[in-house]
Amino acid sequence: MVKESHPAVARLTNTAIHSAMINIDTLLHAQQTVIEQWFHRQWQRLPAPFYASVDLRYADFKLAPIDTNLFPAGFNNLPLSVYPRAADAVRAEVERLCPSARGTVLVPENHTRNLFYFENLAALSAIFTAAGLKVRMGSMLPEITAPMPMALPSGRALVLEPLKRTDNKVRVDDFEPCFVLLNNDLSGGRPAILENIDQPIVPPLALGWSSRRKSDHFAHYRDIAAEFGNLVGIDPWLIDPIFRNCGQIDFQNREGEDCLSYNVEAVLQEVGEKYRQYGIDRQPFVIVKADAGTYGMAIMTITHPDQVRELNRKQRTKMAHSKEGRAVTQVLVQEGVYTSETKGTPPATSEPVIYMIGPRVIGGFYRLHGERGPTENLNAPGMRFEPMPAEPSAGEAGLFYAYGVTARLALLAAAREMQAADRDAA
Repeated sequence: MVKESHPAVARLTNTAIHSAMINIDTLLHAQQTVIEQWFHRQWQRLPAPFYASVDLRYADFKLAPIDTNLFPAGFNNLPLSVYPRAADAVRAEVERLCPSARGTVLVPENHTRNLFYFENLAALSAIFTAAGLKVRMGSMLPEITAPMPMALPSGRALVLEPLKRTDNKVRVDDFEPCFVLLNNDLSGGRPAILENIDQPIVPPLALGWSSRRKSDHFAHYRDIAAEFGNLVGIDPWLIDPIFRNCGQIDFQNREGEDCLSYNVEAVLQEVGEKYRQYGIDRQPFVIVKADAGTYGMAIMTITHPDQVRELNRKQRTKMAHSKEGRAVTQVLVQEGVYTSETKGTPPATSEPVIYMIGPRVIGGFYRLHGERGPTENLNAPGMRFEPMPAEPSAGEAGLFYAYGVTARLALLAAAREMQAADRDAA
């Protein structure tokens, strides 16, 4: 329940909630000391993942994470001005992992033609270089048998080298790293070359999409949102998307449609009740997406449960597989969060993406799409990016702080996922 004692919270209970985000922004900024002390206590108990990015959606009445990526690409979309901050964060995390480390072997995705992804690797390497550390790219692609230099459109360059294993350690050429940095989300499964090695792997293999589930992540996030809502005195729904998961679905053979339709209807009803509570005059919608996976694949927007049964063959084929052709057998039914933000010239629908190294927010960018509306997935072909300033203006400081708070709540949920994975492995 919303606490009535705080004046900013009292404004949130008004039926005319069209400017509620301003109130959340004001409330979070006003309680910055309490919030930062709370985060400090959380990170003392539980280490953060090495790095992460969080996709947010900001409506006039809600700010919530919609996805948390623990193997983030897109470092090339961050402005150069955040590199010193990012390098400080890298140094702090490496000091915790392995104080004697001179560098790391980074294991990338198995891309061969995605220049944007290679730009991401080059940017990440530049951040490590600024931290006084070397990065060697250890590719698992069987065709990479010798160093393969790559010149990139930005003017940067990198070298892919074959990843090799000797006994229980991996290396590239004669460099044996103190730890291995994964930038491969393991959608295709856990590679044998990395199993049971003596070097720490960050993030751990158990957090790859071969075993991780978004529904688990958002279950942890739901608990955290409730704790945080109690701390600052807000209804947790204002920062937490309602969700349900539906196991064992086969879009191609139309199996599991009843379960999916039932859960879509349940989420739409819950969201509708919240909209009525706050006087929000908009149509509720849900996002149905693969419970494991990334790259914006296997996602659809639904406003009525009947749409589940009305999917045509093309739509069912699109939903049946995610990255690397992996079959979608479980889906997350997540409350759709409107985006009220537009950026760029000409203005395009946008959403913020926040990047963190360890528990620190290092920066972010806006994902823009000129052909998608405020209820649609923006992580799709045709998207473009606009970097956030390293130091926001006075007028934007409160909003950017709210972004960072919400992203760190999602990061804390990921830390609890990591803790649960460690317990399961013990």
